[in-house]
Amino acid sequence: MKMCIFSGTFNPIHNGHIYMAEHILKNYGFSKLLFIPAFNPPLKESNPDMAAHRFNMVKLAVEDNPNFEVSDIEYRMSGKSYSYNTICKLYNEYTIDGKINFILGTDAFESLDNWYESEKLRKLVDFIVFVRKNDFDEVKYDEMKEKGYSFKFADMQFNDISSTEIRKRLKENISLKGFLPEKVERYIKENGLYKN
Repeated sequence: MKMCIFSGTFNPIHNGHIYMAEHILKNYGFSKLLFIPAFNPPLKESNPDMAAHRFNMVKLAVEDNPNFEVSDIEYRMSGKSYSYNTICKLYNEYTIDGKINFILGTDAFESLDNWYESEKLRKLVDFIVFVRKNDFDEVKYDEMKEKGYSFKFADMQFNDISSTEIRKRLKENISLKGFLPEKVERYIKENGLYKN
């Protein structure tokens, strides 16, 4: 099995995430893409009460695409949701062809050296990196290659949708047209999420 994972806090999952995942499936030859919501993200402040809601929203966002799957792997592990531990567990649970492919944005990619067991992690995965800014300069990332990171940049146009912006809009009751999958927007309203 050729595996590609999309791991993140997804607080909440939005159309930008879905566009990225669809782009990967269409252009990189994966038959399935595994979404892995972080149960207890180590580098972000996260409300533990939101963990189940974030997982439910990802399930709703991807349920109509048979090539998308959601994993509860980080919900089954205790403690902080470190990517290195998750990747090791995936290699134990699945028969994987080659390396696991790992989707992330340039912002997260730039901080990889600060991640838990980053030296071991970089040997286990190939990164597919999405550009998260307008002033992108690929040469800036040559140092990452020298450190042994295996990666390629996704050839998808910069898409300026962020979960932070969505939470701000929800708090201020500003329109979310085009930002969220309809089922996710409905779930947020029904459960009164992100109001404060």
